[in-house]
Amino acid sequence: MENRSGKLYIDGVSAGELVAKFDTPLYVTSEKQIRENYSRLRKALLRNYKKIRIYYAAKANSNLSVLKILETEGSNLDAVSPGEVSMALKAGFSPERILFTGTSVRNDELKFLVDSDVTVNVDSLSQLGRLLSMAVPNLLSVRVNPEIGAGYHSHVITAGKHSKFGVWAEDALTAYETAKRAGAKRFGIQMHVGSGVLDVEPFVLALENLLSIAKKVHDQVGVEFEFIDMGGGLGVPYKPEDKELDLTLFSDKVLALFKRRIDEYGLGDPFFCVEPGRYLVCDAGVLLTTVNTVKTTPLKKFAGVDAGFNTLIRPTMYGSYHPVLVADKLGSLEEEKYDVVGPICESGDTLAGDRRLPKIEEGDLLAVLNAGAYGFSMSSQYNVRPRAAEVLVKNGKYTLIRERETFEDLLSGQRVAGWIR
Repeated sequence: MENRSGKLYIDGVSAGELVAKFDTPLYVTSEKQIRENYSRLRKALLRNYKKIRIYYAAKANSNLSVLKILETEGSNLDAVSPGEVSMALKAGFSPERILFTGTSVRNDELKFLVDSDVTVNVDSLSQLGRLLSMAVPNLLSVRVNPEIGAGYHSHVITAGKHSKFGVWAEDALTAYETAKRAGAKRFGIQMHVGSGVLDVEPFVLALENLLSIAKKVHDQVGVEFEFIDMGGGLGVPYKPEDKELDLTLFSDKVLALFKRRIDEYGLGDPFFCVEPGRYLVCDAGVLLTTVNTVKTTPLKKFAGVDAGFNTLIRPTMYGSYHPVLVADKLGSLEEEKYDVVGPICESGDTLAGDRRLPKIEEGDLLAVLNAGAYGFSMSSQYNVRPRAAEVLVKNGKYTLIRERETFEDLLSGQRVAGWIR
């Protein structure tokens, strides 16, 4: 991003020009930033181990153009639904580059995965049994619960004693024994600790547990692992006081442990896998929204905008912090304190609370930063509001990558019951 005479530019493109053409709310994504993030992570990992796979967690941002950018970078893909698998195939990912990790998976969904020939990472003994009744996969993985979870909010911690995800160590042995007896010959193992982790230590502790389970499976069941997947979302700083994840330290500590244990445990030379989502796309996305109402009460000043939690739900759902700029007054004195609120008929519809900003006037353009992850992908039509448009920018150029929904789109698939008169 760039400040040109007080105006916001995103990868060489004027935010004001984008809004004049596409209106607001508008998600703007920088292709350059995604590619830079991927390259940085890949280089950091390759410094310490050569057999690396990066599985992009598509749930963070599943726009077809975003998927295609990462496909061309050589990324693999972590999918959590058949829809994400379908999108990944459409974006050009070959089936062997897609790992499906779902929970509470239906039988028709399992059939779709079998027919799609993607690698399935089973989440339960039930899922495994139903999968094997349909087909014996070429390559099978099991998601284990390392009993150590981490994340910025309780809703995004995906391991530990009370987690619904993965199988526990004793069930992992049963899972691999069952799969091997059914005729499976190629295997992986995976875990996921949580999302938005900024500290290296939880990864190290959970990986130690994962490798311990892998050793037991190897020794007792005779399984050789093609890959060992240390799932868990690499965090990014949102708040001013957040410290950026030390990627060099992460690579050094995690891969030192990995190499030491696979050698000690006789696990061969499996691929080491990670599953970043927000790390690759978060800071590549900006949400542009227009101020339509300025309201002053005895206690508060409100800047009412046209983006609500239907557009960006993270602040309401997680209490998340997103930096906010007045995009047409960059560098101006931050002289007023505002609650930035949306048009949704809920008291929780606040994008930012008690933010010190330049004096805001109706018609001003606000930029909500770090909106590239879990922004559009978690948006909705709540209050019967159309979802936002999306634009991709690159080196001064821009292109529409998702059209704004219309009122007609809101009616799609609906019908009035025939007996109503």
